[in-house]
Amino acid sequence: MRAASMRMRLHQFALRLRHTFKTARGAIDTQRTLVVELAEDGQHGYGEATTSAYYGCTIDNMAAALEAVRPRLASCSLGNIDPAALWEELDPQLRHNRFAQCALDQAAHDLWGKLRRQPVHRLWGLDAKQLPPTSYTIGIDTIPVMVAKLQEVPDWPIYKIKLGTRDDLEIVRALRRHTDATFRVDANCGWDVDEAIAKADALRELGVEFIEQPLPADRWAATQRLFAASPLPLIADESCVAEPDVDRCHGRFHGINIKLGKCGGLTPARRMIARARQLGMRVMVGCMTESSVGISAIAQLLPLVDYVDIDGALLLARDIAAGVTIDRGICRFAAEPGCGVRLLPLRH
Repeated sequence: MRAASMRMRLHQFALRLRHTFKTARGAIDTQRTLVVELAEDGQHGYGEATTSAYYGCTIDNMAAALEAVRPRLASCSLGNIDPAALWEELDPQLRHNRFAQCALDQAAHDLWGKLRRQPVHRLWGLDAKQLPPTSYTIGIDTIPVMVAKLQEVPDWPIYKIKLGTRDDLEIVRALRRHTDATFRVDANCGWDVDEAIAKADALRELGVEFIEQPLPADRWAATQRLFAASPLPLIADESCVAEPDVDRCHGRFHGINIKLGKCGGLTPARRMIARARQLGMRVMVGCMTESSVGISAIAQLLPLVDYVDIDGALLLARDIAAGVTIDRGICRFAAEPGCGVRLLPLRH
């Protein structure tokens, strides 16, 4: 048995965005984020969780949750324990703050892979040769500004368009005049059921592939009605937070969007994917507005999913880390093992 020597360090960053990012729930110019660093045997693993007013996660409450498990981390070694086993052991202490749990789980996987000199997806037995492309997100703004945002990243294979305004169809029509790419739309809970049914037909004619979270998360009866009537597939986001929600979404959505911060990290995300597959549902992985720390962890899941939305780091004015890279939707893994993450020498 190897001597335990794991150490944890917490880093806070304010991620400045290239453009104001607006959804049906609000707008931001800067995103605060917490990076967990785990160190052992000269190797360093990193994980990330952003703050979220919607889910009640702050830097302070995430840091407090992580400080509570520091003594246990100092007495164990990822040379001897699998990250999934560590997640299960610490779950009773961390389940009240899934975002903090996510950052720690990502860091544990990154360190686990680096200690074994293998990428995480390869340690899971996954083949990364054929990966689905990621969409690029166009946040809500005036139509000319949204068109300009699209034109900043031409030739992208898929664009995810944030909707939830009175001008939704006009927005999509205007963007369609500038590209033949696949469109996906995300209303972020911004529609009611009648509005969603009315818009879905027009969106299908405009080349939209699916609608993400059209209704508020708790409108289960209305969502079931929409599921029966919609000409486009529906993908759950806010309605699918953690593992028990997968079954609840079955029969109300055609697929689920898994975000690591919501569910608590890579460990539960893999179980959610497996359960969705058992139910015959489609699977998407998504991101918050986060750095390449979090994006590189999410990317380890790409061989398992149908749809990808991991453009968060591309929306930043300046990244804080190096890891996976994305070129016109195609994700390329870093040469480093683990999740391939290293922090850049930037001020916090």
